[in-house]
Amino acid sequence: MSPRRAAVNEVMRARSRERIMQAAVELVDRRGFTKVTLGDIAERAGVARGLVSYYFPGKRFLLQTAMHRHMHLTLAAALRPLDDPANPHYSQDPDLWLATAIDAVTGLAVDRPTLMRTHLALILAPLDGVFVQDEEQQELGRLLQEVLRRRGSADPGAEHAVLRSALMGACIGMLLPGAEAPPELIRADLFARYGLDTALGPRAPHVPAEG
Repeated sequence: MSPRRAAVNEVMRARSRERIMQAAVELVDRRGFTKVTLGDIAERAGVARGLVSYYFPGKRFLLQTAMHRHMHLTLAAALRPLDDPANPHYSQDPDLWLATAIDAVTGLAVDRPTLMRTHLALILAPLDGVFVQDEEQQELGRLLQEVLRRRGSADPGAEHAVLRSALMGACIGMLLPGAEAPPELIRADLFARYGLDTALGPRAPHVPAEG
């Protein structure tokens, strides 16, 4: 096989995996985890059922990987305007970068509660007691470490683990069945922990203009 053909095949495989992960996120968000089969996901993704199993060893693994991808894409999209000098939202303020990151990740608990609740349940009760650390999860970590690096972190790797735990804990607090905490209180607590002004970030409280 020529190098060019191999490269084309690799691109096609990557696109198939992406379609499968996107289909998993969309279907679980709409129906819930137990009401979605791998066959449903394959049909929505437009691929053969066997291809889903080829790339992902089971529905749990697939959803965890798909959610990590969804989270890092959501975070990347939120941060992108801050990193583009041509964008009116461009900013080098490290506090705004962290506030935006917090709002992007915890916002999934508000905007996609079924999806995030399912993801949290899976990572808290992993198969064989192992947390899935795939490439998608590592990309999420890379983005969070970059945010912390901008704030002058001496050890972004270690601090990112703490931030990730704080973000997931915040989401659990918002989604705990029968004892959900108001998102604005969870947000205020998390911002206070990092010394952030709650007026920063895309989910900053709206203050009506006087007059």
